Amino acid sequence: MARSLRTPRALATAGAAISGLLIGTIAAPSSAAEPDDPPEQWRSYWVDAFNPGIYNPDQVEKLVDDALAVNANALIVQTARRYDCFCNRALYPRTDAAIDPAPYDPLDEIIEAAHAAGLEVHAWVNVNTMWNLATPPSSPDHVFNQHGPDAEGADRWLNKKEDGTEFQGNNAYIDPGHPDAVDYIVEAIQSIVTEYDVDGINLDYVRYPDFNSSTTHSDWGYNEVSVQRFQEATGRDDVPAASDQDWNDWRRDQVSNLVRKIYLGMWEVDPSARLTMDAITYGFGPQSVGGWEQTRTYAEVLQDWKGWLEEGIMDTVVAMNYKRQWMPDQAQMFTEWNEVLADWQGERQSVSGPALYLNEIEDSLEQVHELLTPTEAGNTVVGWSGYSYANASLTAAGSSDQAVKNAERDALTEALTEGPDAPFADPATVPSMPWKDAPEDGHITGALVTRSGEALDQVEVRLRPLTGGGERLTRTTDGSGWFGFAHVPDGRYLVQIDLPKGIVGKPVTQVQVRNGEIADADFAPLIRVR
Repeated sequence: MARSLRTPRALATAGAAISGLLIGTIAAPSSAAEPDDPPEQWRSYWVDAFNPGIYNPDQVEKLVDDALAVNANALIVQTARRYDCFCNRALYPRTDAAIDPAPYDPLDEIIEAAHAAGLEVHAWVNVNTMWNLATPPSSPDHVFNQHGPDAEGADRWLNKKEDGTEFQGNNAYIDPGHPDAVDYIVEAIQSIVTEYDVDGINLDYVRYPDFNSSTTHSDWGYNEVSVQRFQEATGRDDVPAASDQDWNDWRRDQVSNLVRKIYLGMWEVDPSARLTMDAITYGFGPQSVGGWEQTRTYAEVLQDWKGWLEEGIMDTVVAMNYKRQWMPDQAQMFTEWNEVLADWQGERQSVSGPALYLNEIEDSLEQVHELLTPTEAGNTVVGWSGYSYANASLTAAGSSDQAVKNAERDALTEALTEGPDAPFADPATVPSMPWKDAPEDGHITGALVTRSGEALDQVEVRLRPLTGGGERLTRTTDGSGWFGFAHVPDGRYLVQIDLPKGIVGKPVTQVQVRNGEIADADFAPLIRVR
């Protein structure tokens, strides 16, 4: 089923309106009070694809029933796990996992059942995890088979550590500094949004990998193409040390460029689709380590989700605030990250996602109450996401008995929905997105590509407002020559570049930005003369 712009909420509203008209023709007491609208509060489970939940229609039916029982309003469902898809109509090949045979389509099944129940579905996509088994995937089109260990030169997308290691056990990763890998990710996500009626995309592993020698920098990013691009950008000819600050900044920028390209790529397909991501919150928060730039999130795995919120290229941060409430140090970590998640939202949104599998139900209930308590600044996150549906408690995670897991989930549901202090006693709706529902700005994209097809990589692009209330901004083209400016006010702008040596063409163009639309900054034709 291709994507429809009629959301479950819209369908429910329309249905209610029709029902109201029909009832009104029979009897409609004029004194009847309108029921209060439910509050806006995000409530979801992460539904991983390594456990029961989406493998057949019966599991999907139970998943939806369990979500309704806990008064959830969204499901974050793992769709692309290791560049395989729990779906049939995406750029990613269909998974080898033991799901029901085709034509069964897990994503289709979930969307149909969840939307009928009034639940949103957000397709969870692992961005940089290529593969994790000793045997390769069966599909010849899988990225691991096309661009993994058997590929050579620029066709090899594997991330590499400073010591030359490409695998961590059986785990292989793509390098976000490789332009072809970036474009594949963007196109694959667009294919999901185009082919399926998802309410949004949830990005996981949108960062550099773990398994580093230090918490102050990443050991990864040494794919030959990435190193060459860094050298061309800086004019250096050395292979940078993992601790090199310029190298750290460049790699972090590659992840941010990828997120920006995903965000604007989704906007092209469906402006109403929500982009969320699973944010890293390793260790203590910025309050204890000396600021955001000193956190493991920013320094080690090179994930600047704070900057993405500020730029507006991430609609909702869903933080993996995985801490053991029964351990004092980790309880403090949980508190610190909740505080900055709430206080740093700005005009976007943050959700705190506790690890149900690390806590017994009493501790998980305590964490829910805490994350919904306002900070000293008076802010709260917009909601909760529990990891995970499969293991709703420490007891559940320690058992292989599905009956135990189901019983623990039922007990969690009871704790969250029953009793005088139950946080989810009443239904809630997914928080709205005013910046998408009624946009007050627009976007600019473009690509610097010569007439012969050469992409102009790492060219500085400058934006200057001619009318309206915009500000001067600068971006850098990626490896395919692409650049993007998100959320700039309505108005006319000058877009300028410094043409690289040997390239002739116009170094400036004008664009008109309109609210909710993407304007094209066209520099064609660009011609290489030497």
